[in-house]
Amino acid sequence: MNQKKNIISTISTIGVFNDALRVSLKKPSLSLFFLKTIINQRRAHRRRLKWIEKGIQVPPVIIFSITNKCNLSCKGCYNKALRMLSNNELDTQKVIDILRQAEELGISFVVVAGGEPFVRKDFLTIIERFPKLIFLVFTNGLLIDDILLKEIKSRKNIVPLISIEGHLEQTDFRRGDGVFKHLDSVMNNLNKESVFFGTSLTVTRKNFELLTDDSFVTNLVKKGCKLFFYVEYTPITEETKDWVVTGEQRVKIPIIMDRYRRKFSALFAGLPAEEEMFGGCLSAGRGFIHINAEGDLEPCPFAPFSDVNLKEVTLKKALQSKLLEEIRNNQFMLDESQGGCLLWANRKWVESLLK
Repeated sequence: MNQKKNIISTISTIGVFNDALRVSLKKPSLSLFFLKTIINQRRAHRRRLKWIEKGIQVPPVIIFSITNKCNLSCKGCYNKALRMLSNNELDTQKVIDILRQAEELGISFVVVAGGEPFVRKDFLTIIERFPKLIFLVFTNGLLIDDILLKEIKSRKNIVPLISIEGHLEQTDFRRGDGVFKHLDSVMNNLNKESVFFGTSLTVTRKNFELLTDDSFVTNLVKKGCKLFFYVEYTPITEETKDWVVTGEQRVKIPIIMDRYRRKFSALFAGLPAEEEMFGGCLSAGRGFIHINAEGDLEPCPFAPFSDVNLKEVTLKKALQSKLLEEIRNNQFMLDESQGGCLLWANRKWVESLLK
């Protein structure tokens, strides 16, 4: 069953690039890049299948939080609540080594998170070593100046996802005064330079109606936004529990995403709401795994639990983690969602597996 669902999520990943090819047809250089990417994705898929046949669950995606450092201090930030700043983050060579291992195993899609990824001065140097990997970068966008913009443009395998919360009022409330206006300028510049970029929208019960209003999406599409991630807010602290989407709002997300895919020339994903079409939570290697800034292999960015560290073992060995296996084997524990991350909601059970 795990193998079947891994194949389904893999086909979905390849499908994303088929869609990306479709929405980039007006830009020949981007179209050629996505066509090559589809070919690379299929080759990587075959490599993963070989490992899965040997009993090693290799997911199509890794989420790599390469640093906990950030140039903002957003209200309700899950990373700030869960992670402590340390001097023990992975160095350049170790990050390169982990990505090399991932590529050899057939992992071809890297979601880069943080902290703020562009805080790391070595980030672009690292990416330069892996032209066949796709790096989807969740960024607050404030560090994308003219110099960084040129670097991003020259590397088509970088897809920046600019984080906003809505319009000026919603974004500045959470991220700080002046942020929305600056990001509006950044997106305009990305569009002028024909960079394939997207946005990450943290969905709460308070901004749900705004983010799912057609006029809001239309405006972003006109700015050149080609990829929309609707990510449900996960409450880590008691103060923000009333931010989580309601049950009524949550069931609407897959329906809205499907309608937007038919209406707009852009890609849309609602997480974790749309995971249900793949049999539920895709963490723990079913669809993705998470590597934190210190090298711990975790089931999900919102579930800071680990029994293995990549400074001590290879990625292939780490993917055979007992914790990840137990989570996959007890998928029924993650069937009912009240919004946000199911592993975090069931953290006492996950912690018990470590014991």
